[in-house]
Amino acid sequence: MRRPLAILAGVLLAGALALPASAADGNEDFTIKDPRITESSGLAASREHPGVYWTHNDQDEGAYLYAVDSATGQTVATITLTGVGTPRDVEAIAIGPGNEIYVGDIGDNDGVEWPYVWVYRLPEPKQLKDQSVRATQYVVKYSDGPRDAESLVVHPKTGRVYIIDKQEDGGHLYEAPAELSASGTNVFKPVTPVDLWATDAAFSPDGRTLAVRGYFGGVAYDWNGGRLKRLERISVPLGQGESASYSPDGTKLMLGSEGANSTVVAQDAPQAAGSSDSSSGGGGSASSDAAGSEDSGGPSGDIKVGAIAVVVACVVLFGLRRLLRRG
Repeated sequence: MRRPLAILAGVLLAGALALPASAADGNEDFTIKDPRITESSGLAASREHPGVYWTHNDQDEGAYLYAVDSATGQTVATITLTGVGTPRDVEAIAIGPGNEIYVGDIGDNDGVEWPYVWVYRLPEPKQLKDQSVRATQYVVKYSDGPRDAESLVVHPKTGRVYIIDKQEDGGHLYEAPAELSASGTNVFKPVTPVDLWATDAAFSPDGRTLAVRGYFGGVAYDWNGGRLKRLERISVPLGQGESASYSPDGTKLMLGSEGANSTVVAQDAPQAAGSSDSSSGGGGSASSDAAGSEDSGGPSGDIKVGAIAVVVACVVLFGLRRLLRRG
């Protein structure tokens, strides 16, 4: 009976240790392998497809989005936006409530000083395949004149859109109207300073924390209903750092760079302010995803599940051995 017991032990232990890889959940480093993606300038974790991240080139020949599988680094779908004009300088991507994708054609880094820029909105496709998706195009102006910007975020609770302009000595968080209008001009107004040369930003899934990154560092802010409070510094990888996104469960901050075969680096997400009331302006509760609970599938949760499974396997084996001895 020792051989069957050994086989059973192997099966039980294999099952206990065969936990889902973090990469499958979009929580680990990955390399973007698509040769078309050489200027990945924005990053957003899919809500419909676990482990998939949406990205785009800084300047492309058309309005394209790419769905990249973080487990392989391969592009699994290319989306062509219809219903919009020819993009000028697409710099950011974010996902808001209802799994709506927002794309920021907001760059103005050649000193052109566009009198207006654009934001595109489209539903996240339910099927990952090459397809065309009709988007809504919004005209955006700033109340204080043209800006260069590379950071666009959408609050996950309220759906309100924000842009952070890019200035070496620090910029401002610009707030959109409560609802965007597709028929008129949407005027964004500065609401609070951001002390960073910002190249991208991301809300935590619960809306309590805003992470802003630049080329040489980053800052995490307590959202605080839009009245930003500085929490901590964020270290960023070396290189032309252009993108940031939280992982779907909020436990990791994903930081990407431009260039062929660019790597997206996962690091522990900033800690949310425990005593701050962020419900004003759309913040969530402390029990939300970004709190990194072990039930959300994070690494520590995987370890605990694996340990429990191993203990169960040992108990089963011990019981079987005792029964066989009695027999």
